[in-house]
Amino acid sequence: MQLKITNNIDLLLAVFPEHIRDTIMLTGEIDNLIEVVLDLGRVPCAYFDKGEVVISGNEINQSDIDGVVTRLGKFMGDNRAGIERTLHRISCIRNRQNKIIGLTCRVGRAIYGTIDIVQDLFETGKSILILGKPGVGKTTLLREAARILAQTKRVVVVDTSNEIAGDGDIPHPGIGRARRMQVQSPELQHHVMIEAVENHTPEVIIIDEIGRIEEAEAARTIAERGVQLIGTAHGNSLDNLTVNPTLADLVGGIESVTLSDDEARRRGTQKTVLERKSPPTFDILIEIQERDVLTVHHDVAEAVDNLLRNKPFSVETRQRDDEGQISIKQEIGNKPNMKENYKSRQRNSISNGRDSDVHYVDKSIGQSFDLEPENMAELQPLQSVNAYVYGANQGRLRTTVKALRVPLVLVDNLENADIIITLKSQYRRKPPPIIKAEENNMPLYILRSNTMPQMQSCLIDIFSLLPEQVDSLAVAMREARDAIRKILNGAKSVELSPQSARVRKKQHEMARRSNLISHSHGHDPQRRVRIYRH
Repeated sequence: MQLKITNNIDLLLAVFPEHIRDTIMLTGEIDNLIEVVLDLGRVPCAYFDKGEVVISGNEINQSDIDGVVTRLGKFMGDNRAGIERTLHRISCIRNRQNKIIGLTCRVGRAIYGTIDIVQDLFETGKSILILGKPGVGKTTLLREAARILAQTKRVVVVDTSNEIAGDGDIPHPGIGRARRMQVQSPELQHHVMIEAVENHTPEVIIIDEIGRIEEAEAARTIAERGVQLIGTAHGNSLDNLTVNPTLADLVGGIESVTLSDDEARRRGTQKTVLERKSPPTFDILIEIQERDVLTVHHDVAEAVDNLLRNKPFSVETRQRDDEGQISIKQEIGNKPNMKENYKSRQRNSISNGRDSDVHYVDKSIGQSFDLEPENMAELQPLQSVNAYVYGANQGRLRTTVKALRVPLVLVDNLENADIIITLKSQYRRKPPPIIKAEENNMPLYILRSNTMPQMQSCLIDIFSLLPEQVDSLAVAMREARDAIRKILNGAKSVELSPQSARVRKKQHEMARRSNLISHSHGHDPQRRVRIYRH
């Protein structure tokens, strides 16, 4: 299918000073222009598909910026403005006195025909969520969906930054017969979403950039009222979305559940597992990998469940070639590791939660776990995780870390952290560190209370420990394994923690199998094993 592109590029060029406008036109690459950047005291730059071009050797002065601003619409709370009845977006940078000192002028294009690759999905009447990195074409696809669906249904577009239907009171023809509701400020987007349902009886609501928890809740309300919802959200993929604490509710939400011993044994998993909390807001999820390559999850609920249980799941890949021909392939996604994504860290050499080199059975406790690889040097230790603790008792957490012997490092700076651990009461208050962590998609671990059992459960989740690995025997054997690794890597000797005679016997056996020497020292209950080189 031949794509038709409308860009109104002449209207954007008209707002620039003459010397900048003329230079851009002389490049001969107008159709490939992406954006123009004007910063006070710097030379102006234009960005094309092929890269950056310096427009002029003269630095931008304040009069240049003020001249552009006077030709634009009003800048709103999101620091964005536009040109009436076009899709161009101009974003500003302000100084501390609120004066505009920089402009990013992005070319907006209505591309007719892009929806053909997924038009059958939009016509099912199911709610659809679109993910993809900035600039990959999410908003363009929304605009086309509005135009096509408005031919047969009542469609309302909630246009927060006027990116879908352009600036001004009259919507851009790119949305067809769809109606557009503007939003006074980004913080009110969720109110307008609900207002659209209550006041204008739409069959379809289209919303760009769902990014706040209030908007996620409004989206669920809309979907539960039987209205088809089509939207975009921050994130590149399904597993990326599930670890976002603000937006995870869009795909059903994720919660930690403690299983009974029988159920954990039946599933072959640890007792603490991740489960989907509720039905997803959206039925179908589209990941835009590239402009003409999309991945489709036809059943979001099933995909999330399989992702959480580390099971393979089916995905559909759709691709448009250079001749406009569309190919659709059904594929089995690689077996995901949800713990790695949800908890940010996972052991490198573990398969299904166990070291795969060797198997050991301790009949006294009726549990099976791995202890003694043939080549101990090839084993990888638990990967260190830096944690920023906000509101939780750090002394108790350090004690719990020491008891489980996991490499959790407490840091004082959020910028140096991999995760953040906080209390439920603190999380509800939304202090600045929590807000910043959520904005950066940093994994958050929320403790219900300041107790060591809660902290132990949290550490089990972070490091994906199986129940048997939390057992005192398993912890002791892991300590012995780590000591043997240190010696094989050059250490002369390592002394282990005090243990009972039964545990010391097993530690001696591990040392012998690695061709090392071990002796017990001290008196009970402080008697311990020391491991040496030959």
